[in-house]
Amino acid sequence: MTQSVSILILGAGGDLTKRLLLPGLASLLSVHDYDVQVVGAAREERTDEQWRQLIRDSFGQITDPHDADRYLESARYITADVTDAGRLRDLIAACDHTPIIYFALPPTVTAKVCTALRQVDLPEGTRLALEKPFGTDLKSARALNRLIARLVPEEQVFRIDHFLGMSMVLNILGLRFANQLFESVWNSERIERVEIVYDELIGLEGRGGYYDHAGALTDMLQSHLLEVLALLAMEEPPRLNEVELRSNAAQVLRATHVWDDDPVASSHRARYTAGQVGDRSLPSYADEPGVDPALETETLAKVTVEIDTARWRGVPFTLRSGKAIGRYTTQVRVHMRPVPEIPGFGGAPAPDSIMLDVKSGAVELGVTMNGSGDPFTLERSTLVAKKEPGDMLPYGQVLRGILDGDPLLSVRADMAEECWRIFEPVIAAWRKDEVPLEEYPAGSLGPEGW
Repeated sequence: MTQSVSILILGAGGDLTKRLLLPGLASLLSVHDYDVQVVGAAREERTDEQWRQLIRDSFGQITDPHDADRYLESARYITADVTDAGRLRDLIAACDHTPIIYFALPPTVTAKVCTALRQVDLPEGTRLALEKPFGTDLKSARALNRLIARLVPEEQVFRIDHFLGMSMVLNILGLRFANQLFESVWNSERIERVEIVYDELIGLEGRGGYYDHAGALTDMLQSHLLEVLALLAMEEPPRLNEVELRSNAAQVLRATHVWDDDPVASSHRARYTAGQVGDRSLPSYADEPGVDPALETETLAKVTVEIDTARWRGVPFTLRSGKAIGRYTTQVRVHMRPVPEIPGFGGAPAPDSIMLDVKSGAVELGVTMNGSGDPFTLERSTLVAKKEPGDMLPYGQVLRGILDGDPLLSVRADMAEECWRIFEPVIAAWRKDEVPLEEYPAGSLGPEGW
């Protein structure tokens, strides 16, 4: 049976709607049949026709733009202050079907909207979809979760982390639990260390207003990379549903803390100076539009944590993400413990390694084999398996769960709070300048020694 829903996008004039949300919706609707009304709302002036053209253009990025025609007649754009309770009533009244209220807004504005929604009678079945970050710290995240709980039940709340919609991130579970080769060695006895790295070539790309108040730690590590860590380290769930999967992921997060409980020794931060990334010249971060240099916002963050469970105790997990880095890297790297030297063979066996690319889907196994020339010499070889991309963009995969009312790929309230709790000591140390803000030229691999 075709689902009929109205997606009410609050903050529809922002970059996220144009760049990610509408193309993601187009990728979903191009392969699955839903009856969807798309309503946009923001302070910016825009006509219904301009809004419809934006939807049409988004489809044009994915498929034939005429595929959008069936959704255009009901599409509407309303100029409004979305923090005003009266205007929110008008917006919900403009929804022809059960509303999905999508908060494409900064966390402080999201909190104001949720406060205003307490004065609004929400239709039965209303779903709330919230973009990260969920709050600005642990205290605000807890307050926001309490507020949301007064509006709708938790199963109707979808905290968006589009990383969970990437096919390769979900493939972590299949790779681990469907292969004895991996699951049997997935523990501290066999694994020496794990790195989760998301380094980008791009700089701010016009997002200085948002990024300067977030930085790499909040924008990437505190949300995306911790969610990847939770899937990587969780115990096998008895069923693949939103209760079991998210409970096991939450268990990992509850056990995670900064390495040695020392945020100064276990964290690093830096920001880029002027440099060349490929054929593009980037100015120093401090000179980017929308940036206040006095905030000392980092563009590269690196933190090592430990998961205090029997499976993982003693294994360092290093999370790193940066902008304007000279090498694009979106990888989980699992480094195995070394094996003893083998008598009679030349060369020491290098430790095995497993690399999962969260963007391309590639899996690489680094293994030691007999030399191709001299069979009594050991050499390093890499076995590569490639994966075809999914039929939907990550946002399309996440939106499918929202439209179906399935929160499997969303972040539960307690998980959002744990992610802030883990990095609270690091944030506090950085605010006190106990960890120096280093610099690296745009286009480099980061500061020396990293």
